[in-house]
Amino acid sequence: MFELTVDAWYGWIGLSLAGVALVGAAAGLPTAPPPDAGAAGATVDRVAAAEYAATGEHPLDADEIRLGTRRIGLRSDSGTAHATLSFGPVTPVPTEGSPLRDVLYGTPPERAFDSPEAFRQAVVDARADASDAPWRTVDRTLIVRRLSWEGVNVVLVDA
Repeated sequence: MFELTVDAWYGWIGLSLAGVALVGAAAGLPTAPPPDAGAAGATVDRVAAAEYAATGEHPLDADEIRLGTRRIGLRSDSGTAHATLSFGPVTPVPTEGSPLRDVLYGTPPERAFDSPEAFRQAVVDARADASDAPWRTVDRTLIVRRLSWEGVNVVLVDA
């Protein structure tokens, strides 16, 4: 009644290998959801849509960020997420050596720049550099500031 045929052991080996492959695939799945790029994008949009000068912050749960003039990307071990900005273009602030960084963190533009034209040119240059922005490490929150100086309206973004 419980006789095994000679070919039955092939079935058990095949079933065992399939089970090991399934466990391996399940172990490779992320244990947490990818970063919430939509919430970060909503923060940028809220500040950008403001009628007057405004500032906003959003804590990031990502390891890396890619800021563009119309898109934001967040990446972590759990995956990558992107969001398209509704209000733009925004100006991603260069990582180092730019007076735009000082303006983002509260310095009035008239103290950071010699003229409104210099401010406008810095904004144009920063937007041009953002067209092929690399992934960069996130070590703080996303900061967004909307301001206007002598007819130059800008939304500065950095993380």
